[in-house]
Amino acid sequence: MKFIQALHGEPVWPPPVWLMRQAGRYLPEYRAVRAQAGDFISLCLNPALATEVTLQPIRKFGFDAAILFSDILILPMALGQGLRFAEGEGPRLPPLQDISALQLKRAPGVYAPVLETVRRVRAQLPPETALIGFAGGPATVACYMLDGEGGGSFPRTRSLAYENPAFVEAVLDMLTEATITYLDGQVQAGANCVMLFESWAGIFPAHQFRKFVTAPNRRISDALKAKYPGLKIIGFPRLAGLNLGEYARESGVDAIGLDTVTDIRAAHAVCPENTVFQGNLDPLLLKLGGKPMEDAVHEILSAVRGRPHIFNLGHGITPDVPEANVARLMEVIRTS
Repeated sequence: MKFIQALHGEPVWPPPVWLMRQAGRYLPEYRAVRAQAGDFISLCLNPALATEVTLQPIRKFGFDAAILFSDILILPMALGQGLRFAEGEGPRLPPLQDISALQLKRAPGVYAPVLETVRRVRAQLPPETALIGFAGGPATVACYMLDGEGGGSFPRTRSLAYENPAFVEAVLDMLTEATITYLDGQVQAGANCVMLFESWAGIFPAHQFRKFVTAPNRRISDALKAKYPGLKIIGFPRLAGLNLGEYARESGVDAIGLDTVTDIRAAHAVCPENTVFQGNLDPLLLKLGGKPMEDAVHEILSAVRGRPHIFNLGHGITPDVPEANVARLMEVIRTS
C-alpha cells in the first residue's frame, strides 16, 4: 500500500492521496444514501449504508486510502451523552455537568455498528487501498461535550479550563481511556492505521495545549502501540501554530496533518526529521479549481518532493466542491 509506505517514512512519488470528508455531501450518491438513512446518526450506525458511503469516493476517484464514515461525537453518545444533529446548525449535546453521567462500560455496545462497518469496508476495499480508523482527540471531543455545540469559540470549555481544571481533566481522562478502547476495536476490525482529529487544538494556550492535547494524545499512542507495535497514528492538531514542533516530538504520533494556514517548509523546520506530513491544500481552492488550484498543488508537491508525504486538504472537503475538480486534482497529482 503506497499510503502505508508513506506512513512508514518512504518518499513515495507521486504521493498517496486521500481527502478529509471525502465521503460526503459533494457526491450525489452520498446524498441519496443519506436520504435513505433518514438522519446522520442513523447513517453512522447503519453498517450497510456507512460501508457504501465509505467506498463511494474510492470507486469514483481511486484515492489511496478510505476513511471510516462516522463522526467524532459517536463516542460521547456511546458514553451516555445525548446527541442530535440540527439541520443547518451542526451537533447539539446537553452540556456536560457531571462526569458520573458517563459510563465507560456501555460505550462498546453502542458503537458496535461502527466496528462492523470497519470489518465490511476492509473486506470490500481493494488490497492496495488502506483503511483509516479514527476518533476525535480528547480535547476536541471535550469541547463539544462541555459547550454542547460547535462553532469554534467554546466559551464554557475555556472558562472551565481555568476555573475548574480538575473537572476538565476528569473528562479528558475518561475520553482518553474510551478512545483507546474505541481505536483498539477499529484496529482489530481491520483498520490499517488510525487518526486523531484534534480539530480545536488551537483554542488552548501553550500550557493547556500541552496538558489537554499533547499528553492525552501521547497516552493513546503509547497504549495502542504497546499492543500493535507496527501501528501508525496520524495526529491533526489543527491551528497548533508554534506548538506544532513540540506536539510532533511529544505526542507519539507518526504523521502530522497540517492545516491550511501552516507552511509545509516551516513545519519541516520545526518538527523532527522523520516526521511524515499530510496536507494541506486549501479546501476553497478545490472548490475554485482551475489554475489557482493547480498552481497550489504544484507548490505543495515542490515542497515535499523527496520526502514522505500524504497529499490531503488542510481541512474537510466542502459540499459545494464540483466533482470535476476532485478528478482534476487527482490527475494533476498522479501526473506530476
